[in-house]
Order: sequence, then C-alpha cells, then structure tokens
Amino acid sequence: MAILKPGRGNFLLFLSIMTLTLVVTSLLFYALLWKAGNLIELPNLRIGFYNFCLWNEGNGSLQCHQFPELEALGVPRVGLALARLGVYGALVLTLFVPLSLLLAWCNRDKGEWQLAVGFLVASTVLLSSGLGLFLSYTSKWITFSLPGPGFLALGIAQALLILLLLVTVTFPQKAEKGKSKPEIC
Repeated sequence: MAILKPGRGNFLLFLSIMTLTLVVTSLLFYALLWKAGNLIELPNLRIGFYNFCLWNEGNGSLQCHQFPELEALGVPRVGLALARLGVYGALVLTLFVPLSLLLAWCNRDKGEWQLAVGFLVASTVLLSSGLGLFLSYTSKWITFSLPGPGFLALGIAQALLILLLLVTVTFPQKAEKGKSKPEIC
C-alpha cells in the first residue's frame, strides 16, 4: 500500500484528490441547490425532490402535486423524506472532506485521513441510497431518456465519489508525528 510522504509526486496526488473533492462538491451544489433538486425539467414534466409537476390534459398546463395527492399517486411521505435526507446529507458530509484531508496532510495524521475516508463512505452511501429511493418511488414517470442536468450532475457526482473514495483509501496519509511538515503547511 502506498504511503503519502512529502514530495512533488505525492503533492500532485494530494492536489488531484483535493480537486476531485471540490468537483464533487460543486456538482452536488449545482444539482441540489442551483437546480433546486429537480431531476427532470421538461415543459410537460418537472420532477425533483421538492417539485412534482405532471401535465394536466384538462387545462393544458403543469399541475404540481403536494402530499395528500402524492401519496395517492404512490409516493410515500416517509420515503421522500428519507430520499431528501440521503442526497442533502451527502452534500453536507462532502463539505467536511477537504478540511479533513488538508488537516491530515498538514499534521501528517492518519486518524484525520481516516476521518475523511469515513466522510466519503457516508456520503457515497447516502447519495446512492437517497437517489435510489427517489428513483424507485418515481419510476413510473421517469425514463432514462428524460433526465435533466440535475440528474446527470448527481450521477456524475456519485461516480466521482466512488472514484475519490478508492483513491483516498488506496493512498492513505502516513502518521509521522514530529517529522518535518510538508512545504505547503
């Protein structure tokens, strides 16, 4: 197993891990905050974590449904709440990853590196389970030809989270208390 030590190659590896972390965080911000959690945005259909609008043939416009109607359509309140908790919880936990990695790099502390890995594991599980729950409840209305930019951003963020987790686990920070600090700290 490779150990990160101060040096040009390892600094570039650390910098690429940090860059990947920021890309994942940016994708989650884009999908969940900028796009307001909308996974599908079409003129006749808008489905997201907070919007559920279907085309009404009678009046020729989108009709947005709230919870008594959503439960009648087969979208349970608890299931949607758990899906929201999963995806937005992944965003919150991902925010802590860069700080943990930077502290582990500067302090050369393996425990802080493992804390970052823990945040990544939790974020990966939360995002996949939240997105999976949401898609299972809305599968009647969502097809793979319909996803919007929010859905694509969440899918890419999930794939990058898995890649980031693999890279972070493969190249752990070595704990060397009392040794020289890396150049950037």
